[in-house]
Amino acid sequence: MAKKRLLIEHLGIMPYEKVWNYQKKLVQNRLDHADLDDVLLLVEHPTVYTLGTGSTLDNLKFDLNNFSGQLFRTERGGEVTYHCLGQIVVYPILNLRNHQQDLHWYLRQLEEVVIQLLTFYGVEGARIEGLTGVWVNDEKICAMGIKVKRWITMHGLALNVDCDLEGFGQIIPCGIRDKSVTRLVNFVPDVSMEEVKKQLVMVFKNVFGYDSNLENS
Repeated sequence: MAKKRLLIEHLGIMPYEKVWNYQKKLVQNRLDHADLDDVLLLVEHPTVYTLGTGSTLDNLKFDLNNFSGQLFRTERGGEVTYHCLGQIVVYPILNLRNHQQDLHWYLRQLEEVVIQLLTFYGVEGARIEGLTGVWVNDEKICAMGIKVKRWITMHGLALNVDCDLEGFGQIIPCGIRDKSVTRLVNFVPDVSMEEVKKQLVMVFKNVFGYDSNLENS
């Protein structure tokens, strides 16, 4: 099946709620007009915690009554996670009818994007059976949580590149108590955020089968 072109939007640094609303707008547009192109959003968020639709507050280590930061409960799957500068957050808005109508396949493809990206930098990323995301030496480097409505995707993945991991200490990341988190700069000290974004887009297009010859694809 021929794939549509993939529109790439680099949003820079943008508050979580603003991008969340933008995703919902893009999804609704594609529910109304199924022939619209897929979109890949890349962004960094200022410090924010997000909860999946079924997340438990037991995975928060701070007292909500005394918490002055940002916390959102969203419609994505998964448990609590943390976003901050130096982390690349990727939101694919895809019509899976043009790929495969299979959510497990989609999640494994997202993991494959990250695994291949890490390979480019000489880092071995891996899956852990029964868990979603990508791990390096048993530490999580990329968290994932998605929402799919009538086969249109939103939310996505968060790759720790050169971020301050301290904020993860305020939660039990993804509800997994016996594992910690890591970041790419620990393995590639001179890694460039912009270079990682560029490589990520290239790998994403390859894994999902987009035609790289199409403009802005």
